[in-house]
Amino acid sequence: MVVYIYEISIYSETWEDHVQYIDTVLSKYTHINLKISLKECNFGQQELLAPGHKVSRLSLAIDQNKVAAVLQKPVTKNIKEMQYFLWLASYYRNHIKNFAHITSSLYKLCSKDVVFEITKARRGAYEKIKHELTNAPVLILADFELPFKLYIDAACSQGL
Repeated sequence: MVVYIYEISIYSETWEDHVQYIDTVLSKYTHINLKISLKECNFGQQELLAPGHKVSRLSLAIDQNKVAAVLQKPVTKNIKEMQYFLWLASYYRNHIKNFAHITSSLYKLCSKDVVFEITKARRGAYEKIKHELTNAPVLILADFELPFKLYIDAACSQGL
């Protein structure tokens, strides 16, 4: 049996903690005779690319290279393309305020027994999501010393 571990990310508050965590992980690898390729390793990075995101010590941003191709496409012409667009956009839903509300008409378009028709409103929703993907805020870690405000995103007309 051959097992490949694609990626491991170790993060910490201080450099001293970081060195200790790396030492612990490498010791565990040695103990189970797991080998790593040093040419594939990066240590002490301030920022890294994780699937679809740019991650730093305190923030999470959309990796614009991942969404660039979709952003250049005109509005989708069929259900398959719309499903792909919504799948990609949904991956970044935490960065898009009112995501569920904006995309509700697009999701309905992918339902069974619905004629695939791009209305002016649906085109507007599609373009709005594209705009939001290019202007998405960088998410930062919460400061638990400050009060929180909750903004609930649910695409329903009645209370939860």
